[in-house]
Amino acid sequence: MTMMLEEPSDASQLATSLARGGYGLMTPAASAGLTGLDAMSWRALRKYWDNLPRDAHLKDGGHYRARRHASLVHEIADGSLTPVPHRAHWQSVTYNALHGGMHRWFEPLEDSFLAQPGIQRCIKCIGEVTARSAMVPRWFVEIHQVRIDTADGIGRPTPEGAHRDGVDFVAVWLAARDDVRGGETRVFDAQGPHGIRFTMSMPGTAMVLDDHRVIHETTPILPGVHAGARDTLIVTYRAGAFQEP
Repeated sequence: MTMMLEEPSDASQLATSLARGGYGLMTPAASAGLTGLDAMSWRALRKYWDNLPRDAHLKDGGHYRARRHASLVHEIADGSLTPVPHRAHWQSVTYNALHGGMHRWFEPLEDSFLAQPGIQRCIKCIGEVTARSAMVPRWFVEIHQVRIDTADGIGRPTPEGAHRDGVDFVAVWLAARDDVRGGETRVFDAQGPHGIRFTMSMPGTAMVLDDHRVIHETTPILPGVHAGARDTLIVTYRAGAFQEP
């Protein structure tokens, strides 16, 4: 794997990293500079991950994932985030061979979670950076709040394997990681053999991907001393419209 590890420290460097290699990995300090969410802030938000319902759509028969979902429109000019009526998450089999072609209805994000200023800044800061490079006036945004646990011995952050999401950009924040092993993230050039691998270990670490240029996966997690969990906030940005059949 020969792609260099890009670790931008601010919004301008993130834009440069995305343009150069199709991805950027931001340290907790760098992402806190954009969102205001430091380690203590992520700990305070942990209660929202404790209240996630189980994902009933896993086709591998597992029970390791809990999840909520919401959709909204981000207008770049005025910075507004406008929720749309709750809708199913849908991907084609082109992008998700395991769960594609299904209308997956998840419980909506809690209103109080989505109203958190730091969460709104997470959505907006990446939307603004990527909109400048893509030259779009608005993003159709989907937000996924996900917990992968090891209560049954193994948890799979990406059961579909290495994939693209069928959007323009993907942002992933690590909200928490407790008492687990594994979970190595791998990012590959979609058109060639090059790639990188790293483990997101500290809350607030953020990964941003150009979904047209790279594919990604995260390896399974296993229990540490006890059964643990890996919590993430995943935000996708798509121009023109949400994904629909």
